[in-house]
Amino acid sequence: MDLLKIENITKRYSAHTALDDVSLSVPRGSIYGLLGPNGAGKTTLIRTINRITLPDAGRVIFDGHEITDQDIYQIGYLPEERGLYKKMKVGEQAIFFAQLKGLSRREAIIRLKEWFVRMGIESWWNRKVEDLSKGMAQKVQFITTVLHEPKLLIFDEPFSGFDPINANILKQEILRLRDKGATVIFSTHNMSSVEEICDHITLINKSRNILSGSVDEVRRRFGENVFEVTYSGQAATFEQAMQPVAEMLSSSAVADSPYTCSRIRIKDTASVRDSITVANEAVELRSFREVIPSMNDIFIRAVEGTL
Repeated sequence: MDLLKIENITKRYSAHTALDDVSLSVPRGSIYGLLGPNGAGKTTLIRTINRITLPDAGRVIFDGHEITDQDIYQIGYLPEERGLYKKMKVGEQAIFFAQLKGLSRREAIIRLKEWFVRMGIESWWNRKVEDLSKGMAQKVQFITTVLHEPKLLIFDEPFSGFDPINANILKQEILRLRDKGATVIFSTHNMSSVEEICDHITLINKSRNILSGSVDEVRRRFGENVFEVTYSGQAATFEQAMQPVAEMLSSSAVADSPYTCSRIRIKDTASVRDSITVANEAVELRSFREVIPSMNDIFIRAVEGTL
């Protein structure tokens, strides 16, 4: 069952259409990537889900019913624009945000102490926010976003400003939260993060949803029937034998080995089995594998309109 459904959302600002009849479904217990170039409409959609902005048309369905103000307590939102009170102490500010989310002071302190240790910032409890680095401040805001254990977590560019080690810590925590039952949406430009942790994606471009699906299904859908073949034997013999079934794209020797690696595109009139049979008769095969496009390739092709 889907935790969240966006049904035909449209939002206009004067002459600008920020969202144009956008629909998508976020499965319960999944990590959902919201992708798109700057200005595509991602942040407007996130603000609509959070009822910061109301749509001109369409509706948001949350946990089986049209979303209400009360449902916002079941959503944790970390916006791209971070904001902490610089003169407050870190621990007191975290307690303040936790109480806004409905936790008692006692419960907030218990949960916060556990999270501060988990994120390696326990020594900063009594320091002022203005003393924090950007990465440390983002860790504090991440903690206050997830502390009340909401059903839906929304992160807008959560890895921005993190070094690789801390970005990996954050990824592992997002995966752990999903495994505990949370549903996660995050907006990002980091395509490698999408491939590492997302179960599903939607790509928004020019205010419209142009692509949705599971990450594996999307990558396979936009494969171009390209395969990489590693073999021992004469490259010229291989290329001549493959002409009836495949187009040669490239060939190169594999360093420090007797093998050659060729990239081919199988013709529409041939099958993978045909191609393997032809190749195996011409040379000694070591591997024959499909080249699946990366999410970065798909993103660029989709935005440029070449999918």
